[in-house]
Amino acid sequence: MAPLLASSLLSSFLTPVLRRTLATAAASSSASPAAAAAAPSWTPQSRRTGLIARKQGMTNIWDENGVKVPVTVLQIQNCQVTAVKPPPSTSPWWAVQLGATDRKAKRVSAPMLGHFRAAGVEPKRKVVEFKVSADALVPVGTTLSAAHFVPGQFVDAIGTSVGKGYQGVMKRWNFRGLKASHGVSISHRSAGSTGGHQDPGRVFPGKKMAGRMGGERVTVQNLPVIRIDTASNVIFVKGAVPGSDDGFVLLRDAKKKLVTHSANRARRGEKALPRGVEDLPFPAATVEMAKDWPEVIQAPAQGKPV
Repeated sequence: MAPLLASSLLSSFLTPVLRRTLATAAASSSASPAAAAAAPSWTPQSRRTGLIARKQGMTNIWDENGVKVPVTVLQIQNCQVTAVKPPPSTSPWWAVQLGATDRKAKRVSAPMLGHFRAAGVEPKRKVVEFKVSADALVPVGTTLSAAHFVPGQFVDAIGTSVGKGYQGVMKRWNFRGLKASHGVSISHRSAGSTGGHQDPGRVFPGKKMAGRMGGERVTVQNLPVIRIDTASNVIFVKGAVPGSDDGFVLLRDAKKKLVTHSANRARRGEKALPRGVEDLPFPAATVEMAKDWPEVIQAPAQGKPV
């Protein structure tokens, strides 16, 4: 494991338990007090950029209490800032454009190749924009790390669900179906009646019927971050994430359990961040910052030992 460094930035967002654990093996910080004071800090009104990850599958990990936690493994593959765009006249939000997963230059169009060359980064397979506040801008060319998200915080995962093809109403909409015994002839899984009588004499738009299922943009909200691996640039998120293995997944700070709750709690004079999270890397966590941090950081166990 790489040497541990309890810098002021690292200790600011680790939980008290992790801070006490790392203090015994930490060295003194090399950052000057003036540089630390000049560094921006997260506020409940700030909106940070997200990350582009690739889904590597699911596995199980065990916490300190011996409880098995199902997690999805998400890897950050050379996620870099490719552009920063000012806000339009109708919105206060800036845009930070990220690119992830290097691609051969011959497989990229000429306009996009020039765009990447101007940003000073390798051609990317996936390019996405994230809305950010004015105080959370990240310089073009910055390489982001998995440590951007803190174990214990909540994130939203956005991906394209697995396509299921053409499916009936029972699989697609969880219809009960018709009777399985008397009075039904070879139509047990049918939808039944779909229209009215002479009035209205038609099927209303939006009626739940058989059709194509899956292959849509899906957002799963409020997934807790269980562990981050700074050496492999991997994030372990509790629960299932939409999409097939090796597919792209967008991660962002949870709009409900982090962004909205933090603003509401701050207005009431309470602790803004979730329990166990003291601060967030701001405006973002880079690979250079992650080199001085522990290789593996895990959220504290919840509940009682088994």
